[in-house]
Amino acid sequence: MPEPKSEEEETSDDEEVDLDLGEPSEEVMEYARRELGETEEAKCQSIQELRDLIYERGECTPHRMDDAFLIRFLRARNFNAYRAHRLVVNYCNFKEDHPEIHRDVKPLEMRHIGDDDIVTVPAYRAQCGRRIMIYRMGNWDPRKYSLEEIFKATVIILELGILEPRAQILGGIVIFDLEGLTMAHAWSVTPQVAGMVLSLMVSAFPMKSQAIHILHQSWIFDAIFAVFKPLLDARMRDKIFFHGDNMESLHRHIDPTSLPKKYGGTRNELPYYKWIDKLSQNPTIVKEMQQLGYIVPEELLKLLKL
Repeated sequence: MPEPKSEEEETSDDEEVDLDLGEPSEEVMEYARRELGETEEAKCQSIQELRDLIYERGECTPHRMDDAFLIRFLRARNFNAYRAHRLVVNYCNFKEDHPEIHRDVKPLEMRHIGDDDIVTVPAYRAQCGRRIMIYRMGNWDPRKYSLEEIFKATVIILELGILEPRAQILGGIVIFDLEGLTMAHAWSVTPQVAGMVLSLMVSAFPMKSQAIHILHQSWIFDAIFAVFKPLLDARMRDKIFFHGDNMESLHRHIDPTSLPKKYGGTRNELPYYKWIDKLSQNPTIVKEMQQLGYIVPEELLKLLKL
């Protein structure tokens, strides 16, 4: 995987906010061949097999059936067409089962989640090339808005992130910073909420969670985790790492050159509005959001000539 950049290189691109929609590097493709079994022959054969399964079984009706869409699911399931088909069905069912976080959603009006520093995605990546998503749940005020709003923001971020071919191949990393967590937060985590979280992270979205890092956990987290634990299989439990207040423990997994200064790293924080403003200027991304059913302002569509 890519080697970490020098500190000078790292600090220079903190403000470069954009999605990498181009073809993955040869290094990433070598990882895909080695870890996922991705070859040109496997791609052609599996894409057609997956498309046939969707048509023949009729268990779901995806909003798209093109190669670029279907390959996301195949990469997430190591080019096993049958497992990829189940993932497509779960993806479609999740959308139907939870219309409250998918329909009539306006991505450009979701910036308050980032402004309150609840969810953020750094512009830089971990040393392995993976994106990092950071949740600071202690900053969420349940009296201000519901957990539904955080789910909406999460789904938007995931849908944008999976547009990157190398994210489809490498997967992502999640950090849960639980500093400031209260019982008010714990009461919001019902078994249904736990099931939704696990669906997005494991069974209903074509993005692999390669590692989940828990910071600043307390006895309140123990009460929340008790709801999740029965839903986790052994493979998922092996991906969860508990660090408490020990940033050196976190650094054994993510190099400080790939972390914000808040976590003993060398990098700056990223204002959330930079993602919103930058991505809303990209016609490809805006069109993708529109295809997913998100509401995009008419004036923006006219400006981008969509």
